Amino acid sequence: MEFRVATADLGHGIFSVGVTGEVDLATAPELKEALAQVIESGARGVVVDLSEATFIDSTTLGVLMGATKRLRPAGGELAIACREANIRRIFEITLLDRVFTIVDSVQEAVEHLDGRGAVGGDAVSPDR
Repeated sequence: MEFRVATADLGHGIFSVGVTGEVDLATAPELKEALAQVIESGARGVVVDLSEATFIDSTTLGVLMGATKRLRPAGGELAIACREANIRRIFEITLLDRVFTIVDSVQEAVEHLDGRGAVGGDAVSPDR
């Protein structure tokens, strides 16, 4: 599967960055650039859609951490949409599942970032 990255403005300051194929040392710079562009354009929430990704490596994790560090000072957040068990396992092994919100779909990620929902379907109260 050929590597591709696509971005979209989902409204309300939320952008998606979708990845297709393998994200590794050779392709991670393209993901990094796409994330930088949406953050520079004013994103307060970024959904990284890994539903079409077939592989990620430590370089990818570094790119995602870098984007998170750029978003947080302005109160922004990055959420990951991924159903693939093998890719989710990488986040678990590295304990980065504690850093990132990881959900099954882009819609769930948008709801989380928009403050209407949370992982596991729990409602987010304003005092949390």
